[in-house]
Amino acid sequence: MAKLDFLAEEMQSLKEQGLFATIRTIEGSQGAWVTVDGKKVLNLCSNNYLGFANMAELKERAKEAIDRYGVGPGAVRTIAGTQSIHLELEKKLAEFKEAPACILLQAGFTANVAVIPTITGEGDVIFSDELNHASIIDACKLSKARVMRYAHNDVNDLRAKLQDESKDARRKLIVTDGVFSMDGDIAPLPEIVKVAREFDAIVMVDDAHGEGVLGKSGRGIVNHFGLEGQVDIEVGTLSKAFGVMGGYVTGPTLLIDYLKQRARPFLFSTGLTPADVGAALAAVEVLMKSDELVKKLWDNAAYFKKGLKDAGFDIGKSETPITPVMLGEAKVAQDFSRMLFERDIFAQAIAYPTVPRGKARIRCMLSAAHSRQDLDFALERFVEVGRKLGVVS
Repeated sequence: MAKLDFLAEEMQSLKEQGLFATIRTIEGSQGAWVTVDGKKVLNLCSNNYLGFANMAELKERAKEAIDRYGVGPGAVRTIAGTQSIHLELEKKLAEFKEAPACILLQAGFTANVAVIPTITGEGDVIFSDELNHASIIDACKLSKARVMRYAHNDVNDLRAKLQDESKDARRKLIVTDGVFSMDGDIAPLPEIVKVAREFDAIVMVDDAHGEGVLGKSGRGIVNHFGLEGQVDIEVGTLSKAFGVMGGYVTGPTLLIDYLKQRARPFLFSTGLTPADVGAALAAVEVLMKSDELVKKLWDNAAYFKKGLKDAGFDIGKSETPITPVMLGEAKVAQDFSRMLFERDIFAQAIAYPTVPRGKARIRCMLSAAHSRQDLDFALERFVEVGRKLGVVS
């Protein structure tokens, strides 16, 4: 064990810098209010955008799936682990996303790792937004392709890098988050698609925080911009707005068929459990029937953002229900989060390495599950803590 003693110094350093994350425990299901470490608090940091994580309809469908298919598929998908319910969800997701085909993976992170190293390699160039999610960054490293980071949401910089770096490339891939999870801003996808056409580049978007949020009934960023058929690859997750667990990729049938033959997470790891798949099917069906929950999510976000702005908080450039309260230093953010928790608000501090140094914040995640009274309760306490810490006057 002495060989790992260096980790104690690293842990102490994290604490001294205010970068040590307190991992709290939720006792029970996700919802507008949760019990955390024995204390009932208003939940403002879950990705449960539409309240699906504890919806009765989803829970019932999960139970039905277990009764019919068991608790696990028992093998990787390519050997003996593909059950008919997997194919049913792949078909339903492709229909929902208005795409030709879909492949299910174990997580959104895994979906990015399944795609990027499978379709790119040595001799290729990947053009990646500098604020892309860690799963995209790791997948790019695994690909062994040359990676060029372009300035965040800066299409002019993307074009310049394509002009300079793509001449000898075998293949060119442009990859971006759809909604950026820390700032809540949206990728300029129409402009990216236009530039991709100029340079004959593949376009891939990770829509993890756009599904259930953007577009008609939460169909995502491609639908939001009316770009069906113009974006080559969409990666999604079932663990945020859909309230379950898993990831997926939609795109041309040829792409999906190839991923089922060569994507390592698909080939070498067991697929989703029947309960996850059953619940996800129910979530998609709810959204295909009505956009009521999506509208409520946006109404809640607009109300909460206005309240924070009116109080003098800096909420950055968010264009979505993701609402960062910018605080700067990690220690301030940690103190702010702790004081909110003392006042029955669960809103975790986000600091380096999740965001750049000096950009620490409280990231508030709004949900359709929140009532107007919940939001008023939160705003009062944000203002109280903000004044105590000198963040607002």
